Amino acid sequence: MNQAEKARAFGALHQKGNPVILYNIWDAGTAKAVTEAGAKALATGSWSVAAAQGYGDGEKIPLEALVATTRQITAVNDLPLSVDFEGAYSTEPAGAAANVEVLIDAGAIGINFEDQVVGGDGLHPVEKQVARIRAIRELADRRGIALFINARTDLFLREGDLSKHASLVDAAIERGNAYAAAGANGFFVPWLIESTLIQKICDASPLPVNIMMRQGAPDVKSLAKLGVSRISYGPGPYRMMMEKMKEAAAAVYAAAS
Repeated sequence: MNQAEKARAFGALHQKGNPVILYNIWDAGTAKAVTEAGAKALATGSWSVAAAQGYGDGEKIPLEALVATTRQITAVNDLPLSVDFEGAYSTEPAGAAANVEVLIDAGAIGINFEDQVVGGDGLHPVEKQVARIRAIRELADRRGIALFINARTDLFLREGDLSKHASLVDAAIERGNAYAAAGANGFFVPWLIESTLIQKICDASPLPVNIMMRQGAPDVKSLAKLGVSRISYGPGPYRMMMEKMKEAAAAVYAAAS
């Protein structure tokens, strides 16, 4: 498949009740492993990509390094690749679109694009985030790529008290509707794990809903029944692999002492 075909194929994988599963990767090696395990598409996790190169999350990894990683993955793997692009390294619509074009040039066919102010406080106003999404959509359309914009709201992620998540659902739905009208293709609500709230968003959203697996979240089959269209694993795979490596290394050093 060429890039345009990969983009269309990736979009088609998002089916309500039959979610595409994205076990997040961070480099070409993990892309190969996940592909061989049976993946239909690939997605990076920003936390993992940054940590693998010694950086913190939150656009701490230089844009050039992220683009290089994207290019390395797409050079050796034929599956569609979505890149966790955080805030697109720009608060302004034109800058965000220009940076996304660089990712498209590197072979990406999708992005995660979040509405929190990276490195700042709170979320972008809905109107500003809509303008940023619209600029990215227009850029991708001019390039002839059906770029899958997975519009992420951080309403739930930024509220650590799970008992308050119910009070945020209406605001999340409002944002999801606005992002859909601006040209987004998916709606990502990380940190939401309550089944009734997930179903409420799935029922109301005009976009395929993405849930991130974490402790306390429903399992894959349960999420499918709730109407989820995409399931991702965020930094979980990276953290698990690093813990296993630490354990193995500790055993080697303990045996040698």
